[in-house]
Amino acid sequence: MKLFKPKYTALTDEDLMIALSKGDKLAFNELYQRYSGQLRGYFNNMLWRDKEKAEDFVHDLFAKIIRNPDYFDVNRSFKTWLFSVASNMCKNEYKKQEVRKNTSTGVEEYRHVSSSSNVLSEVQDNQFKEAFEETLETLDEKHREVFTLRHFDGLSMKEIAEIMGINEGTVKSRLFYATKQLAEQLKSFNPALNY
Repeated sequence: MKLFKPKYTALTDEDLMIALSKGDKLAFNELYQRYSGQLRGYFNNMLWRDKEKAEDFVHDLFAKIIRNPDYFDVNRSFKTWLFSVASNMCKNEYKKQEVRKNTSTGVEEYRHVSSSSNVLSEVQDNQFKEAFEETLETLDEKHREVFTLRHFDGLSMKEIAEIMGINEGTVKSRLFYATKQLAEQLKSFNPALNY
């Protein structure tokens, strides 16, 4: 007689971690499906838009989870814990990069503009995207991280506060400052201000 296996998509993240700690590899697969894309975007935003580095960090993070599932406290929110680990990985990478500040990768991103019927609009969109990414990079780490967690990863103020180990008021303050800085730096793209 075959025992009924729980439908993994119906389990909470925390239940999946309990199953993983008991050796259930299918639970890991479900967690990977739920969070790998979101983490890839987070790492990409936090690590200088380096897609390869983002991919490596996602794999490193999930390797840590599969090797040591008992590190997770099942009384906490898995999502908050996961992003806390991701945040710490970024902070460690920033420290490594500080040491290597005088070196560069030498890799330039190639941008291709297609020949569409609305080239001007496409060029303007690309210019805004590029300016936005560059401006986001000028924010200091703590403001960029709050903005990224809130607007790219869709986390709540409470979740961000837990991840960063700060209170919700500080999260709101940093988010306000980051948004204000971005708006100020990108005001040339606001059509209401350009007449």
